[in-house]
Amino acid sequence: ARLLSPHDPKERLRFFIGDVRDKDRLRRAMHGVHTVIHAAALKRIEVGAYNPLEVMKTNILGSANVIEAAMDAGVQRVVALSRDKAFEPVSPYGTSKAFAESLFLAANNTRGNEGPIFAVVRYGNVWGSTGSVVPTWRKIMETSDTVPVTDPECTRFFMTMDEAVRLVVDTSLTMKGGETVIPELPAYRLGDLAEAIGAKMDVRGLPDYEKRHESMGPGNSSDKARRMTVAELREQLR
Repeated sequence: ARLLSPHDPKERLRFFIGDVRDKDRLRRAMHGVHTVIHAAALKRIEVGAYNPLEVMKTNILGSANVIEAAMDAGVQRVVALSRDKAFEPVSPYGTSKAFAESLFLAANNTRGNEGPIFAVVRYGNVWGSTGSVVPTWRKIMETSDTVPVTDPECTRFFMTMDEAVRLVVDTSLTMKGGETVIPELPAYRLGDLAEAIGAKMDVRGLPDYEKRHESMGPGNSSDKARRMTVAELREQLR
């Protein structure tokens, strides 16, 4: 979406379809835009493990296209969304996000006097987002009382959609360029989430592209973060 008239709210948004692999389309979509939020990515970690070349084309080359298009179009600010999996990655997806982070931060070195400033926001899975554990398990429980679990001792960071949006918006308003913004988040244990949702567990084991515990950065890991209780998780599920 791009900003049109700043005076008429009905004309402030215009919608385009396109692909981050298409730099010309990105440049056209960014024409007249002040701030770009880069959220496009191939996000499924298991898909990335099977299709690393496609992940590279979208998450790395696509990010490079966003940077170049923003510079060409005269954008003022670019915020790139990243994930905890970018820190000490063990998967093609995490590696691609780590490389993309480096691209956006390094873009501040070549922006020139009038070019956009770039920042990165890094956080974990957003609670209830498409493809995440809660909607996936709820869908399974429409026909079963058992959900697949890689490892009940796995921990993951907790963040609501509203919190994620606010973090990105606040960063876009206050950014200086070159920063990686990492929130302090609580975490939950997958076994506790299964109990809270009322499901039995079919434990499958961790694949080699998954971590038992995620980290946002040095000293900020999900097994050391404040642990959410089963009661808290039940309340969030409501």
